Amino acid sequence: MQDRIISAHRREDDDLQLEQGLRPRTLQEYTGQEKIKEKLRIYIAAARERGEPLDHVLLYGPPGLGKTTLAHIIAYELGVSIRVTSGPAIERPGDLAAILTNLGRGDVLFIDEIHRLNRAVEEILYPAMEDFALDIIIGKGPGARSLRLDLPPFTLIGATVRAGALTSPLRDRFGVVDRLDFYTPEELAAIITRSARLLNVDIRPEGAQAIAAASRGTPRVANRLLKRVRDYAQVMADNVITGPVAEEALRMLQLDRQGLDEIDRSLLRALIDKFEGGPVGLDTLAASISEEPENLEDVYEPYLMKLGYIKRTARGRVATREAYNYLGLNYREDLQQKLW
Repeated sequence: MQDRIISAHRREDDDLQLEQGLRPRTLQEYTGQEKIKEKLRIYIAAARERGEPLDHVLLYGPPGLGKTTLAHIIAYELGVSIRVTSGPAIERPGDLAAILTNLGRGDVLFIDEIHRLNRAVEEILYPAMEDFALDIIIGKGPGARSLRLDLPPFTLIGATVRAGALTSPLRDRFGVVDRLDFYTPEELAAIITRSARLLNVDIRPEGAQAIAAASRGTPRVANRLLKRVRDYAQVMADNVITGPVAEEALRMLQLDRQGLDEIDRSLLRALIDKFEGGPVGLDTLAASISEEPENLEDVYEPYLMKLGYIKRTARGRVATREAYNYLGLNYREDLQQKLW
């Protein structure tokens, strides 16, 4: 699943150093998410004027939309260092304690996939976030005693694709909670144009627009497609990405103009052909295409729902009229009304 060219998750063949080079460093350079940017601009300015750390920040939304980039921008705008880790990487409370005690005053600690923290580690995090203190148990049994270590004030930024998987005590300790949404084609075209300039790629506006339309509303996908289209243009089109060149390259990658690939189409066909358009439960639908339910819910569905091809109902997933039209099938409204 994550090997798909249009997967929003980071892939093994992604050049991390190159990806970091394409990331904007300031809020002014960051394209899209305008409401979030405006709020962060105010919060950061206020925190700097008071000489205090920014409140803890939770960023959630589908993968590839810029949560990690925003975390680095916040640290840069605050003028502090950032320490990056992830929920699965912090296996024991001692791991978290080592990280926290090495933070400087006002520093940013960024935890990606924060919903995957284990419970023992999470409980150590509560007093750290709330009181900037670390409670350590020394000894075992009746002779055990608790020692509290003061920590320098810091800002925790958590990122997750599944905000609902966070426990209430952890979620309630974040002062700033924002959801990143999919980008518009115009915003993605601007991102692609900027990335092309940094990569010294000659791209025409219609070429950027063609890539943007197939990028599934996701900057990470847009930059990945740009690099593959660049390869095609270098070999087949004199190093210039025009509209027709971009469309040819995308066809070679087996993507249509909406950024859907054969796996997306297989999901829609399974929903319509095997289950008469639904409703069908998540587990059953996932099993029909040999996929994990979590992947179906977090990776496939968000973009298909954005396009209006799938709806979630109380009884399960349902294919819409637009999905039938997309596949060139007849929509039986009488059957859908009966099933819904």
